[in-house]
Amino acid sequence: MADHKNGDTASWDKEQVRRAQPPQKRPRRKRRHRFAFALLKLVLHIVFVLLASALLAEIGWLLFSDFCSLNNGGQKATENISVQITADDTVSSIAEKLGEAGLVDYPWFFRLYAQFSHAEEKIGIGTYNLNNDMDYHALIAGMHSSSGSMNEDTVRVTIPEGYTVAQTISLLAKNGVNTETALLEAAKTANFNYDFIDNDSEEISRLEGYLFPDTYDFYVNEKPASALNRLISNFNSKIDDELLTAAEARGYNLHKIITIASLIEKETDGSDQDRIASVIYNRLDGPGDKAGTYGMLQVDASLLYGLPDNHEGPITQTDMQLDSPYNLYKNAGLPPTPIANPGLAAISAALDPEHTDYYYYALGKDSRHHFFTNYNDHINFVNSSEYYGN
Repeated sequence: MADHKNGDTASWDKEQVRRAQPPQKRPRRKRRHRFAFALLKLVLHIVFVLLASALLAEIGWLLFSDFCSLNNGGQKATENISVQITADDTVSSIAEKLGEAGLVDYPWFFRLYAQFSHAEEKIGIGTYNLNNDMDYHALIAGMHSSSGSMNEDTVRVTIPEGYTVAQTISLLAKNGVNTETALLEAAKTANFNYDFIDNDSEEISRLEGYLFPDTYDFYVNEKPASALNRLISNFNSKIDDELLTAAEARGYNLHKIITIASLIEKETDGSDQDRIASVIYNRLDGPGDKAGTYGMLQVDASLLYGLPDNHEGPITQTDMQLDSPYNLYKNAGLPPTPIANPGLAAISAALDPEHTDYYYYALGKDSRHHFFTNYNDHINFVNSSEYYGN
């Protein structure tokens, strides 16, 4: 007799029947709904892309037309328009002025281009005659300092090569750009947005080497920081990738190259800068002759920079004992900062010196530097009647 009960048999039969039934298929209606929804999404996406592309193409054409000054389309006669740029103007305010004058249709787009093309470094103060046929590039070129007209509120100042920061500030003050006190304060404390300026320092020497010697137009009583920034901006515009690459090839950073250039600028009248540069590099990089230079530059101009402003007369043995980082008779290597603001010729000499074996030079009574490979020849010249100091 079987051990299971009748109820167990019924349960087993029910389970077997359930297992034997094929699985029920889901309705196809839901699949059709999902397919229709996906198709709708695709169509809407394509429509959106087409509309967006058309809109962007239209916007792009409008911006391109404004950039190239095509919006006039010959519908309006060429019109000359006067625009005045002041010392307080920024790229943004200049863009708005051009927009108000009808010279550009989209000031924000001109502002974007101006920032990309470093227009702030090219546009100077003054009154400019522009016209509505000018594209963006022509507008910026038309607002260069040399293109503007002077008036009673502006002054033109030429900064000579080799001027120090103190001399530059004195010259600006003399020409009415602002007071010497205000300019000195700006040189010490104003924030200048350039990597090569030490904004943590409060010494005017932080600007030494970076106030590029050139001719500038300033407003009378111009903001001191704005006036100094124009000189620094000009320096920055001269420092291109080629110059920086050449500096790196020599193993020197920009600060050291400008420091060397300032030594060259102050040590020569410009006729032998490449040769002066060779002596500096020979002393910095070479072992020197048997008398031993060992990185000692012994540059008088650097010592003079470190001496008090009231120092007069030639350098003495006492001066050579001065405890100053600018005293290169006591300190090897370069001074901590440039000692003047060099011009492009001196900077070029610092980057590409003449190749010589000279370690010494001295000024003769013939107003020329005489160069020597060894100490004995040098000292013999210094003790001779041909030496400038005798």
